Amino acid sequence: MKELIEYVAKSLVDNPEQVVVTEVESEQSTVLELRVAKEDIGKVIGRQGRTARAIRILLGAASAKAQKRILLEIQE
Repeated sequence: MKELIEYVAKSLVDNPEQVVVTEVESEQSTVLELRVAKEDIGKVIGRQGRTARAIRILLGAASAKAQKRILLEIQE
C-alpha cells in the first residue's frame, strides 16, 4: 500500500524526490502519512479535496482486497 501511495503522489507533484510515505501500524489499523514539498501540497489535495479523496478511494479499494484498514493522512 505504501508503494501505491508513493507512486501516485510522485506522479502528481513537481518535486517527486521530496515525497515521503511513512507507515504507522496499530492493533486495528495502519496509518500512512504522506509528506510532500510545501509548494506541492495543493496538487496532492486538489480542488475541494477531490484528488485526496480519489487517492483515499484507491487506498480503500486496495486495503479491502487485503482485508486491512488503512488510513491516509496528508501532512505539511
